[in-house]
Amino acid sequence: MAESLRIWFLASEVAPFAKTGGLADVAGSLPGALKKLGMDVRVGLPYYRMVKEGGFSVRKVLEGLEVPLGDRVLRGNVLETTTEEGIPVYLFARDDLFDRPYLYSTPKGDYPDNLERFTYLSRAAILFAKQAGLDFDLIHCHDWQTGLIPAYLKTLYRADSFFSRAASVFTIHNLGYQGLFPQDKLPICGLPASEFHPEGLEYWGQISLLKAGIMYADAITTVSPRYSQEIQTPEFGLGMDGTLRKRSADLYGILNGADYHVWDPARDVHVPANYSPGKMAGKRRCKESLIQEMGLEPSLRKSPLLGMISRLDFQKGLDLLVQILDEVLALDVGLVVLGSGDERIQKAIQAAAERHPGHVGLEIDFNEPLAHRIMAGADMFLVPSRYEPCGLTQIYALKYGTVPIVRATGGLDDTIQAFDPKSGKGTGFKFVPYEPKALLDQIKKAVKTYHNGSAWGKVVKNGMKADFSWDESARKYVLLYKKVKKGNKMETRG
Repeated sequence: MAESLRIWFLASEVAPFAKTGGLADVAGSLPGALKKLGMDVRVGLPYYRMVKEGGFSVRKVLEGLEVPLGDRVLRGNVLETTTEEGIPVYLFARDDLFDRPYLYSTPKGDYPDNLERFTYLSRAAILFAKQAGLDFDLIHCHDWQTGLIPAYLKTLYRADSFFSRAASVFTIHNLGYQGLFPQDKLPICGLPASEFHPEGLEYWGQISLLKAGIMYADAITTVSPRYSQEIQTPEFGLGMDGTLRKRSADLYGILNGADYHVWDPARDVHVPANYSPGKMAGKRRCKESLIQEMGLEPSLRKSPLLGMISRLDFQKGLDLLVQILDEVLALDVGLVVLGSGDERIQKAIQAAAERHPGHVGLEIDFNEPLAHRIMAGADMFLVPSRYEPCGLTQIYALKYGTVPIVRATGGLDDTIQAFDPKSGKGTGFKFVPYEPKALLDQIKKAVKTYHNGSAWGKVVKNGMKADFSWDESARKYVLLYKKVKKGNKMETRG
């Protein structure tokens, strides 16, 4: 039997308990895959209002946990629930910090006390582990919200025998979110002033919790091999490329997996008809139902229907799409968009809907069931991102026979193979220059292929056969955990 490691897995959002994006999907599904490989995994996250209102069965396991925060000591409770796989999930409760309508920000901007909120989470997670006797081998932290944890293990708790053999892995899901705060807030973190320097958590005169995770963790991972290379360049490094190059020997790219228990058209509970590669009639029914639900022209049943599920912002390539909307819709296609974000993008899509009645469906919201129905009902799926650490929607789209049109960056490039009509190989359509014309050309190519029934059937079936389950990626994480635990470097990247 493989050696079992005790993993303390900490993230600011974990599906199905609390979710704003792909981090929650990863944090919700990777622990189950690790458990299948014999790992003893415990998960921790804040007890948000979203979790309270989720109808989960919880029990209190610790009352009055004392957590230092600046010159104060806050007392909070810890509750426990479990995942479907039976993995313990610990919820750190403090209503003044986490009982709010949103996780990180309101439509007007970030919560001003985010440093306090996630410093509390990081200190509470460490202190609870000791008080509850969770003698972990390794702590796996995710994104800036937990970036202080590796720093604590190397500074405040370095001499504590309980933590002396604990290693840390820090995963960057999106380098664009850096957890930046003013220098004068350093006392809140509880770290000595001597750690505020370029080799620590100082970043151009500010505190960066992301940089703390990068500099103090024993190993750093990104969510795709390509992204681990890109972020070491000025183009994609967002000012962190020099820091990442310094840690390059400890930086690994491990591709995110898909949770096919949730995202599988053969058993999806949110779609009007299930289907599989050998029985595709259900997909046609899903398309007809989506056209009706979004108020589109019934004639679009015979035309390509493009789908997009995304934050409406410039990172996701929406600035490219809005520039070519009229030309795209002139191809006699339909477009369905689900997401929220930049008001300028929202208004541009709404204006296109008015100019092309019955051809554009827009839902400004986060609606998980509708996301599944778009995935099943669309023919093509747009992910024209400026940069994309991994991306999960294009992986889901493959499973649903919804052909991705992506920019060749990060995980999009790692997961989508350009379709070659001559060989019949490939799973989607890709463009390289970040330009509206490049996107439009690939949409035109996809539309042309759609009208060639045999070629379209090939690219659809190629995608549906692709396997991006967590099994292989989870094995790579276990290998990394063991290498880090032994203090060795991983010999094989990716």
